[in-house]
Amino acid sequence: MVVYIDLLFLLNLIANYLLLLAAGRMAGTVLTRWRIGLGAAAGALYAVLIFLPGLVWLARWPCKLAMGILMILIAYGGERSLVRIAVLFFGVAAALAGAVLGLELLGETSLVLDHGVLYSEFDIRLLLLLFVVCYFILSLFFRRIGRSGGRDLVRLELTLDDGTAAVTALVDTGHSLTDPADNRPVVVAEAQALGGLLPEWADASDPIQSMERCHAEGSRIARLIPYRAVGVECGMLLAVRTRKVTVNGKPLGKLLVALSPTPVDDGGGYQALIGGI
Repeated sequence: MVVYIDLLFLLNLIANYLLLLAAGRMAGTVLTRWRIGLGAAAGALYAVLIFLPGLVWLARWPCKLAMGILMILIAYGGERSLVRIAVLFFGVAAALAGAVLGLELLGETSLVLDHGVLYSEFDIRLLLLLFVVCYFILSLFFRRIGRSGGRDLVRLELTLDDGTAAVTALVDTGHSLTDPADNRPVVVAEAQALGGLLPEWADASDPIQSMERCHAEGSRIARLIPYRAVGVECGMLLAVRTRKVTVNGKPLGKLLVALSPTPVDDGGGYQALIGGI
């Protein structure tokens, strides 16, 4: 059987992209398309290398496992839910392998080569059409799962005087906290997630004392934001003015960020809350 390298790379690139995309959506994490594409390309290149002279040893299962982990790290490295993504990725890959096996049993054409690499001599245009259809089906399916779970996660970047912190934020349409001075939306973020970017006087657990220390230093970047929540009739959050806030690269201006002394998500899936944008 003649193996065409370009077709081999293309098919595995598309399959890897769908696998990484599905795992990320099921885990409810932020999707960075170029990183997912890069991870998929690394896996496709690995599939090609297996068939080069002297590199057949790459087909051994420890190498396959290491390549899968590398793909996940490229696509989602740095995410708190990385272990969950990895489990889902390998689970979806196993489901795809089962589906391919089922198609092989129903038909007369093999879709997998000896080393477990996806390949077929079908008309490339037909294969691309099938992959596009699968992509839209997966997108609709996982988008519905995300909506039913009420989770819409974004990458939030907060720039303060001492640098920029990138966190995962939940877009919550019920989050209506605003700045009393100008009625602009206020971001709520875990104080711990901002690390060393906060001034020394900023203590999220003691907002009143923090305000006094802020004024004593002659600074006016802090404010007290009143809020109401379940079990809290009238509370106060310490908030500081940012230099810039971006959501998935989209600038939102100099918003206030209210500091939460406790995690905003018990599972650690996100570290900030922002209203509908």
